[in-house]
Amino acid sequence: MALQFDDLRVLKAAEELADDIWQLVIGWDSFAKDVVGKQLARAADSIGANIAEAFGRYHYGEKLQFLYYARGSLFETKYWINWSVHRHLLDSQCEERFSSSLNNLGRQLNQFAQMIRQQRSSGSSASIAETSSSYIVNPSDHQTSIEDDAILSQNDLNALSSTRS
Repeated sequence: MALQFDDLRVLKAAEELADDIWQLVIGWDSFAKDVVGKQLARAADSIGANIAEAFGRYHYGEKLQFLYYARGSLFETKYWINWSVHRHLLDSQCEERFSSSLNNLGRQLNQFAQMIRQQRSSGSSASIAETSSSYIVNPSDHQTSIEDDAILSQNDLNALSSTRS
């Protein structure tokens, strides 16, 4: 049975992150919202939007391309989080929480892309669907090796989870 759009765990994780950022930014003063907040909220929203567009694409290559766009939005979100800390709009606890969420979301993107690649290489004409198993987002729980063609490398994931301290 093919997975439904609204059941995508990676999309739900992206939406949760975007909602958390929205709730934070909405309380900033108008100048901070206008200069940094809008960019941060748009970048975070774009992660989920690109995952959604990947799901809606028919060809495997297109699906993967939109996951790469989601990757770009992930790093743009990290950039704006760093600037929010630098400009004293976010404290270090928020930065750590968001960085951890970005890292976990990056791992989920890798897993989703890997599943799409496996379906493409198997010649499956079935609908794209996530496997029934949960994502492995904590590397200490399961030893994984990130392939050369992963959406995010281990260095990328480390960069997403690092803080500016």
